Amino acid sequence: MAVSAHKKVLVSRFDREPVQGFVQSPETQQDVLEVLRADGSLLKVPVSETKAICFVRDFEDGETWKKHRQFSARPKMGGLWVRLKFRDGDWLEGIVPNNLLHLEAAGFGLVPPDPTFQNQRIWVPRPALEGVEVLGVIGSPLRRRKPEEKVDEGQLRMFE
Repeated sequence: MAVSAHKKVLVSRFDREPVQGFVQSPETQQDVLEVLRADGSLLKVPVSETKAICFVRDFEDGETWKKHRQFSARPKMGGLWVRLKFRDGDWLEGIVPNNLLHLEAAGFGLVPPDPTFQNQRIWVPRPALEGVEVLGVIGSPLRRRKPEEKVDEGQLRMFE
């Protein structure tokens, strides 16, 4: 039995109104994103016109990622803290996995600054970006070693 994977999305586009609808787990290798709108029509949005695909809880609030575009403090979840710079001068911060196997050639999937709000995840195609800047590594497995304690050689050690 096939499982339906339609997700609520808000597709932000350059120089056009955003599109609300449903996508079936987008295939990131395609040049066109198919969005099923609430009225039942199928809209094909070229990836070259797409700024960001926001996976949302509901459609009422519109483009809320522009209101919540940066972290108010250092993020708590592990990963790379990045700032995406769009080709129109806009920007967005988020967390991407700190694993090169999870990076896609077609774009970046990231956790937005407030995933408990409206936007759960955001996917940004590479053609929409001018640059990506790493702001920090959160939860790095590299730990500083504790300095060894200096023990007075004249002191007797117990429990060795």
